[in-house]
Amino acid sequence: MTYEPRELERKWQERWEDGGRYEADPAGDEDATFVTVPYPYPSGGMHIGHARTYTVPDVYARYRRLQGDDVLFPIAWHVTGTPIIGAVNRLQKGEEEQLSVLRDTYNVPEDELEELETPMGFARYFIENHYKRNMKSLGLSIDWRREFTTNDDRYSKFVTWQYETLREDDRLEKGFHPVKYCTEEENPVTTHDLLEGEDAERQEYTLVKFGLGETKVPMATLRPETVRGVTNAYIKPDGDYVEAEVDGETWIVSHDAAHKLTLQQRDVEIIDEFSGEALVGERVENPVTGEDVLILPAEFVDPDNATGVVMSVPAHSPDDWMALQAAKADDERMRAYGIDPAEVADIEPKAIIDVEGYDDVFPARAAVEEHGITSADDPELEEATQEVYNREFHAGTLKDMYGEYAGAVVEDVRDELAARYRESGEFDAMYDFSEPVVCRCGGKVEVAEQETWFLTYNDEDWKALAHEVVSEMDVVPETSRDQFDHTIDWLEEWPCIRNYGLGTKLPWDDDFVIEPLSDSTVYMAYYTIAHRLRDVPAEELTVEFFDALFYGADAVEGEAPEKALELREEWEYWYPVDYRVSGNDLISNHLTFYLFHHADLFERSEWPEGVAIMGMGLLEGEKMSSSKGHVVLPAEAIEEYGADTVRFFLLNSAQPWQDYDWRADEVASTRKSLDRFYNRAEEVVSLDAPDREDVELARIDRWLLSRLQRTVERTTAAMDEFETRSASQEAFYRFEEDLRWYRKRADFERPATKWVRQEALRTRLRLLAPVVPFLANELHEALDGVPVEDAAWPTPNPEWESARVEVEERLVEDLLDDVRDIVNVTGTDPDHVTVYTPADWKYTVFETVAEVGDDVGAVMGKVMQHESLRERGDAVNDLVQDLIADLREYDDEETAALESLDEDEVYADAAGFLSREFDASVDVVPESEAEDEKAAQAVPFRPAIRLE
Repeated sequence: MTYEPRELERKWQERWEDGGRYEADPAGDEDATFVTVPYPYPSGGMHIGHARTYTVPDVYARYRRLQGDDVLFPIAWHVTGTPIIGAVNRLQKGEEEQLSVLRDTYNVPEDELEELETPMGFARYFIENHYKRNMKSLGLSIDWRREFTTNDDRYSKFVTWQYETLREDDRLEKGFHPVKYCTEEENPVTTHDLLEGEDAERQEYTLVKFGLGETKVPMATLRPETVRGVTNAYIKPDGDYVEAEVDGETWIVSHDAAHKLTLQQRDVEIIDEFSGEALVGERVENPVTGEDVLILPAEFVDPDNATGVVMSVPAHSPDDWMALQAAKADDERMRAYGIDPAEVADIEPKAIIDVEGYDDVFPARAAVEEHGITSADDPELEEATQEVYNREFHAGTLKDMYGEYAGAVVEDVRDELAARYRESGEFDAMYDFSEPVVCRCGGKVEVAEQETWFLTYNDEDWKALAHEVVSEMDVVPETSRDQFDHTIDWLEEWPCIRNYGLGTKLPWDDDFVIEPLSDSTVYMAYYTIAHRLRDVPAEELTVEFFDALFYGADAVEGEAPEKALELREEWEYWYPVDYRVSGNDLISNHLTFYLFHHADLFERSEWPEGVAIMGMGLLEGEKMSSSKGHVVLPAEAIEEYGADTVRFFLLNSAQPWQDYDWRADEVASTRKSLDRFYNRAEEVVSLDAPDREDVELARIDRWLLSRLQRTVERTTAAMDEFETRSASQEAFYRFEEDLRWYRKRADFERPATKWVRQEALRTRLRLLAPVVPFLANELHEALDGVPVEDAAWPTPNPEWESARVEVEERLVEDLLDDVRDIVNVTGTDPDHVTVYTPADWKYTVFETVAEVGDDVGAVMGKVMQHESLRERGDAVNDLVQDLIADLREYDDEETAALESLDEDEVYADAAGFLSREFDASVDVVPESEAEDEKAAQAVPFRPAIRLE
């Protein structure tokens, strides 16, 4: 029967749904496993990257069920914040890019676009038509009873409890704080709200206030220690600039900068507006040195970056070095702006920092020459600039002109130096991003100082608790543990509210809404009782109700709500979360917030037990992009290849924490592999196999059964470590190699082979069930009459484990390869093969090597105690070294097996097989009985071979 994946997948999907297969309820006598994944944000459709994110925890959930656990794997929908509102606004405006994404990428029918013109209409469309439908098609074993959206009334009551409790624990404060601020929505935003610039860093620039008479011309820098090396400045001639009163001081900055300063709570009043050309050729006074510096025209200056006026330190910045050389070479341009080229020619770099690694007083010049940079457009220039910055920051020392700071390493004094000049008024500061940032609504995002409520992640006691959570939980991969600790260390206050959007109102000030990353920290606890809260009126879900639920009857005054205590039993059954499976990019925010909040709100026994980190996905080698249509929709992939193929490829292409690449040709190859597996499996299912007690096993049968036990061991170990790729490789591809050898060696007419093949298939189906559940259930039911989910995860059977029989078969395989190599090298077609096994004395040497180890001297000392071996001299020494090298390929168990087997018997037993393989007669001859000089080359377990 042909493998038709979609037909059988739909059948099993309906059976699971109709029977409530994955509805998890406390059983009382079973171990409980609780695995979660971040709930999706349905501001668009689901793509293949999402499919992998949700399939990995599903594989683990299915594995634990087969291990006998009660498993809870829930999902919900995150709609809090403004991204969905922004998407709706862009749709209502008829933005072509948004319409293209909806129509062309996510296949929204034209007549259904109107349904998307409200935030929850938009969300519901993608929840039902993309996420939920695809998750079911993928066979995700989700308990759908527990789903909710984050603006549900009851969930909002839960968030209210969380924030009232955090406030009571002094984890919230109010004050001014720099935030990402959408200038279109006039609202703070977070990373999840961004269309562009998700990785942009908020940078605090030092403003060096150069003087133009009584007016200040602030120039922004990230290297305030270089102020004594400034030789000139740059401005964009056709840029828009203003003269403005800033906190009572007259400043000249770009028009964009004036707006940013206003957002950062500076008192700004614009007096005059003009182009940058008005300042070209002017000289301004360095506030630290008192020297005049010339302002030159430059097109590379960006008025939208910091103040729009740039100071130049050519001795210590390759960028500035190249810019100055270009200015000196462009006399015509200088004259056009009324600048005497001689003034530019007179500008000389000033060395202010000593640093090793450059044989030039000017590190910038040395770096430019070292990298072979000849123009400001050279892509190497950025690397050279960063290289100089890094070396000077970590190892550079300030020269004598810095007075009390002379000789100090830049890294040690930069902040102190900048702070001192700020106090004396020569310096100021402002925030800006490292790159442009755009909100999902299309608005520009700036850094703004806002009076806000923020979570005090900078509190040392809270940080200490979060570090404890990290130290006690399992982190997959282990290398991500340091990322958590690093994030905890650098996290500062986190603004947790915004002016509007979907979500829960701040309990004590309903002018604000709790922002998305802040309301999604402990919702895993809500999953445990979400389906049962539907029976409780929302108004009864008070702070006291949740206190009783999560802390017990003693946590409330008076009589605790009976329903809360009843629900507490289910919460305690499932908690803590065994594994949270999430993306590497969320360590820097959501995942670490998750640890902070659990550490404060719950007892140590309820802290997260494990986190598994996911890598990112590529599509045909490139980053996926919904806006560019460079995505694969799961629905289309499932229809083309089948859900099991999609799952298997996503799981088998890389370990969960590694990046993977969806490539159509490789997916198609995976489908073919499953086709072959299914067809062979059906053949095995149809065999009329005898009962176990009626089976007489041959050596090759015992070998396959032993290999099967090792496959069970390795697959189980991999699953326990969340190494889903290793698990699928072991159960599918690696054991397939064993089966291929078994097909070569076994006589399929023997009844025993039928039983062995069915036993192997039965075990493999159970091992593969978490990865390809549809196919595994179908075949297992055909084989044993029950779905694989009603069976159990296999455990190794000691009766069938045999290192000896595996080693024996390895010797046969090695012999086959050796003969084939000789045939290939010599180009012969032998009629006769003679296999020479070594003399007895060589086994004596082998036993000594096995006992003593790889110390040649120690082995020879013991071997030479045998008088018969002393006579053989160099031959024994050569053999010892050969055997030491050979034994490195065997572990202790295999070495012990080698000592106990009869090599002559093994090869004699395999002679018929070898004869069939080479269509030649085969003889096994001991060296002691051979007249052929070739026989002397035989080494224990590496026979000599003669082809004739």
